Amino acid sequence: MKHSKIIDLLNSTKIVHEVTTKGWVRTFRNNQFIALNDGSTIHNIQCVVDFENTPEETLKRITTGAAICVTGTLAESRGAGQNVEIQVTKLEVLGDSDAEKFPMQPKKHSLEFLRENAHLRVRTNTFGAIMRVRSVLSFAVHQYFQEKGFVYVNTPIITGSDAEGAGEMFKVTALPFDGTPRTEEGKVNFKEDFFGKETNLTVSGQLEAETYAMALGQVYTFGPTFRAENSNTSRHLAEFWMIEPEVAFNDLADNMDLAEDFIKYVIKYAVEKCGDDLKFLEGRLIDEEKSKPQADRSEMNLLDKLNFVLENNFKRVSYTEAIDILKDSTPNKKKKFQYIINEWGADLQSEHERFLVEKHFKCPVILFDYPAKIKAFYMRLNDNTEPGKETVRAMDILFPGIGEIVGGSQREERYDVLVEKMKALGIDEEELWWYLDTRRFGSAVHSGFGLGFERLVLFVTGMTNIRDVIPFPRTPMNAEF
Repeated sequence: MKHSKIIDLLNSTKIVHEVTTKGWVRTFRNNQFIALNDGSTIHNIQCVVDFENTPEETLKRITTGAAICVTGTLAESRGAGQNVEIQVTKLEVLGDSDAEKFPMQPKKHSLEFLRENAHLRVRTNTFGAIMRVRSVLSFAVHQYFQEKGFVYVNTPIITGSDAEGAGEMFKVTALPFDGTPRTEEGKVNFKEDFFGKETNLTVSGQLEAETYAMALGQVYTFGPTFRAENSNTSRHLAEFWMIEPEVAFNDLADNMDLAEDFIKYVIKYAVEKCGDDLKFLEGRLIDEEKSKPQADRSEMNLLDKLNFVLENNFKRVSYTEAIDILKDSTPNKKKKFQYIINEWGADLQSEHERFLVEKHFKCPVILFDYPAKIKAFYMRLNDNTEPGKETVRAMDILFPGIGEIVGGSQREERYDVLVEKMKALGIDEEELWWYLDTRRFGSAVHSGFGLGFERLVLFVTGMTNIRDVIPFPRTPMNAEF
């Protein structure tokens, strides 16, 4: 008999009929009541065993973590907490689990312990909920862009360019570590390597996506990106997923509109589709916050925070205005910030971004028109800017609890200006000849942004460490699993 998913059984309106389901035992109490979960929902289904007519050997094998198949009658539950239960007529143990050795016991585990057991942590309620939300958000990303006629482009994982000097890169090589071929100057001779040149894992698919936008109009990438920075923080991963749309003929205002509309769409989709999981994660967050000092607790519950983003327009503020606000702020004057804001041109840190969002404006913020010297070469230089205070058409979206969640810009479409910027920064024109071609042949205004997917999942789930929203986190000194 084909087995049914537990989510379908719990939602079934057809009572008193024979069903078969399979899953993993969460708990087994009184030799009679099995809490069974198959990953389709956060809720378990209760399976009631006729222990008097079940062999003792079988009962001993029904342990936490064991995989079982049960057949029985789906009936109204006699106990509290569930509408239906399965009155078991047949039970088969598909895979045993040694109860004394199985790490995921039915008790509260620390998140650090669960990270050390990332291959099994998804069997807990918390990580089952997070990964279902992540999956739904991923689907929503594609659905949003596909509904709007964007073309999905797969940009290279292995690349010879570093996009923007966005960070340290992981080198890709087929050369032997012993006896690496050298040039006369003693440097590694990459001409003898697989690709005949130095290559790395990508930090962004943006430059390649731009070339496709200049032919297909509107495109997006959604794939893994890599940073080799030794950032051991709760906000950084060495391997993460990026969403990067690029749109021909869009200026910075269009870019901000697209980013805000996109974020609201995917969050709304998750709220509508993941009600049970988000309600559980909200309860988990409330319990976690009880141990924090009152001043450190969130002002809103998880679902309130998500709905707040959906119901409010993002505040659009220039970098210059933001600097004035930060310079005059109490934490800056009392030197409570780790990085004191003294002058225009400072690169904003997470503490500044969160102050603007959480304390000053109390809503998501889009900062725009940043100093050129702290932004990438491809961002469009604003006209008529004061010498020494040149700004670019850049924008960052800042979220409560996260800081920057989106970074984007109007791209520099003028060939001469782009070449001058590359020369000033020492970027090799020959290395990016193909990128410059898009400014030689039919150049036009265009814009795009990048959104770190894990930071979005972090915000939607209410988790506080980015290592807990990706199945197998890659961080400094950790490539386990």
